[in-house]
Order: sequence, then C-alpha cells, then structure tokens
Amino acid sequence: QVQLVESGGGLVQPGGSLRLSCAASGSIFSISDMGWYRQAPGKQRELVAEITRRGTSNYADSVKGRFTISGDNFKKTVYLQMNSLRPEDTAVYICYAAAGRGYWGQGTQVTVSS
Repeated sequence: QVQLVESGGGLVQPGGSLRLSCAASGSIFSISDMGWYRQAPGKQRELVAEITRRGTSNYADSVKGRFTISGDNFKKTVYLQMNSLRPEDTAVYICYAAAGRGYWGQGTQVTVSS
C-alpha cells in the first residue's frame, strides 16, 4: 500500500506561482512513476505532468513551459512548480503514484482568480 499526501494549493492571482508537494509513504520501494493530474468542475481528470524513476518527465501541452515537475527519488516526494498561472489552471490537483497499481492522493485545490 502507498499513501500520498499533497500540500501547497491555494488561491493565487493570474500570473502568479504556486508549488505543490506530494509525499509518499508506505511501500515506497515499489513506486516507479509519480505525477500530477487535475480535475476541474464538469471536466474529466487530465494528466498535468509525470516523472519516472529515471527522471524522465512529460507534460500536458497546456502547461509546457510554465510548470515543472521534480522529485526526490529517495524520499519519494514529487513537486510541481507552477508559474504564470491562468484561470483555466483552476482545478483540484491530485498526486498519482504507480506501484504495481495506481494510487491517488486526496487532492489539493488550486484557484487562479483576481
């Protein structure tokens, strides 16, 4: 079993920045990939960014150049630095870990509004 706890969400003005963190606990040795999804009201959950055990990262086209995912492979913590935030980035951001099966955190709300 893997438990994921997110932190760092909040309210920010357009153009601002936020940094999300996700800490894994439990059977962290089995984790391969970690990442962030988001879900806005009335919309499907979508992949934002992911990072593999080897450090390879992938991003949704909508966040490329603005968001950066990084991780501490030893501590199994993953971060999402979000810059130049837009109102359309408003969503619940959910941490994900692949460890034989998928595990999800509870999510953290990010609201971009003036």
